[in-house]
Amino acid sequence: MKISNNILETIGNTPLVRLNRIAKDVEATVLAKVEYFNPGSSVKDRMAVKMVEDAEADGRLKPGGTIVEGTSGNTGMGLALAAIVKGYKLICVSTDKQSKEKFDILRAVGAEVIVCPTDVAPEDPRSYYSTSKRIAEETPNSWYVNQYDNPSNSLAHYEQTGPEIWEQTNGKITHFVVGVGTGGTISGVGKYLKEKNPSIKIWGIDTYGSVFKKYHETGIFDENEIYSYITEGIGEDILPENVDFDIIDGFEKVTDKDAAVYTRKMAREEGIFAGNSCGAAIKGLIQLKKHFKKDDVVVVLLHDSGSRYVGKMYNDEWMRERGFLNEDVKLAKDLIRSHMDKKLVFVSSSDSLSHAVNLMKQYDISQIPVKENGSFVGSLSDHQIYKRILENPAIKEQSVDSIMEDPFPEVNGDVSITKVSKLFNKNIRAVIVNYDNENSHIITLQDVIDTIK
Repeated sequence: MKISNNILETIGNTPLVRLNRIAKDVEATVLAKVEYFNPGSSVKDRMAVKMVEDAEADGRLKPGGTIVEGTSGNTGMGLALAAIVKGYKLICVSTDKQSKEKFDILRAVGAEVIVCPTDVAPEDPRSYYSTSKRIAEETPNSWYVNQYDNPSNSLAHYEQTGPEIWEQTNGKITHFVVGVGTGGTISGVGKYLKEKNPSIKIWGIDTYGSVFKKYHETGIFDENEIYSYITEGIGEDILPENVDFDIIDGFEKVTDKDAAVYTRKMAREEGIFAGNSCGAAIKGLIQLKKHFKKDDVVVVLLHDSGSRYVGKMYNDEWMRERGFLNEDVKLAKDLIRSHMDKKLVFVSSSDSLSHAVNLMKQYDISQIPVKENGSFVGSLSDHQIYKRILENPAIKEQSVDSIMEDPFPEVNGDVSITKVSKLFNKNIRAVIVNYDNENSHIITLQDVIDTIK
């Protein structure tokens, strides 16, 4: 019988898949090393088990112990599998920028999850670096993994991932492209491949807000390069010991938007349901296409599964809120598409002005239409209300019709954005869009400005 004795024995030997559509503008052969075929759905399974086994071998991790690690989620999952099979407790410390799915999965496999703020310095006691170290120091019989500086991280990829890629390409690989976070994958794979063929180029994909690219090119750790970013799993505000800059030939930065867009494109164009950093890796590869020739074989590593980003990059609402959806907005109804399912907020002419003020505060809106017997009969705006209340505070208890202005202009949902924009002036700050016979919503001047690319 061909069986595995436990789930850890199924790690590795992931497929190498040709990319046919998404990289069609790249002259070379482009192959994806799809790492979500690992049991924990990411490349991190490899190094997580290697780090655990090496710690067991030298006595750092003792029977019945507790594993403590700071993780963006994927390493935590790999450690969780090892902890289950080998009988350890696991505490994962992460940041609030990570997807909810990652935390849910970690808890589902028995890990304790502690969430720290993202936007703090590494040395801040609230950071997930500092917090994970503190917890390890305070927890009896515990082992702090420290994937960033743990040499077993890179060694796992030197021993496993690199040889797999070499064998799967029959030694024909010319370029390796991968996102860089802890540095273990790029350094371990890169070391192995360059030992086999020093001409192979190793490319790291970085994100804006991370220090890697500038440090590699200048040797300067520039804190001005550091700022918050959305892309998960790559980039750092520290220099992990596992990043071997001498092995890496170059870095390419990818924007948060491009990473998110190409994550979705990969699913729709290749049927590969991969994670956020995978989209960054694909877009980075395409940006590097001038470095590839027709006979080259480029391998890009896809780190994890898209199942951990269903509520983020694969969610239209989430993408739309961040301006990441490249939607073609031409008509008035396009501007209200995201909130068509919500009721229009309005007041009646007989309502008190204080009621209108409370509604505007509750829904964080700057203007509100006045409706009576199914028709729009007037309008209120925050600057108008503010001015009148300053003049006479008692006016708050008067009815809306005592100070309301002319109703906002009304248009059909099929009217062009160009025509709608011409309706705005210093006195008209909103337009009513009528659609589906009886439904209406407001377009503000800011909504129109946001369509400008």
